[in-house]
Amino acid sequence: MSRTTVAVLDYGSGNVRSAVRALKHIGAEVTLTRDYDEVQNAGGLLVPGVGAFAAVMDQLTAAQAPRMIGRRIAGGRPVLGICVGMQVMFERGVEHGREAEGLGEWPGTVERLKADVVPHMGWNTVTPPADSQLFRGLEDERFYFVHSYGVQSWEFDVTQPLMKPPSVTWAEHGSPFIAAVENGPLSATQFHPEKSADAGLQLLANWLETC
Repeated sequence: MSRTTVAVLDYGSGNVRSAVRALKHIGAEVTLTRDYDEVQNAGGLLVPGVGAFAAVMDQLTAAQAPRMIGRRIAGGRPVLGICVGMQVMFERGVEHGREAEGLGEWPGTVERLKADVVPHMGWNTVTPPADSQLFRGLEDERFYFVHSYGVQSWEFDVTQPLMKPPSVTWAEHGSPFIAAVENGPLSATQFHPEKSADAGLQLLANWLETC
């Protein structure tokens, strides 16, 4: 049986080596690339991200990644964003007084967490919806977070009655924030599945099934 191919987007940000190792561990054929054709032809695309929202957007833009990501989503091809790779899927981010536009796949603003202790670093539980594909069999597991900013309200309005609404998973650190979103071909997690031991590997395997 042929293995599912996954392109890990290599645009200068993110702990890509850990993601590559995790995907290979669960049996994917992985390419670390920013080549347009390789990104489009892969079964799945993983978009990592570490650092500040605006800096990651600058790097994505320099690599012409918004066009690659948008083309895959428009064609119904699976994309998974991780950490800041999830945050940039929203409309905008505000960090250290600087506001930057995101990819705009979902409405919402990435802002500093409302918590006494920031960053939110370590293991935490999540609350996935019953229809989640990513968290199938993982409803009671813990995942590894490292972040100071997040999206703390969900503003997506489904205007077409036949459209399935996105599945939104929540976590809490000081106050609730979005831990993951599943929306057709586009999925994303605020936590790092590649650093979340067996639960993270199983989540990646669940996503791989959609590819």
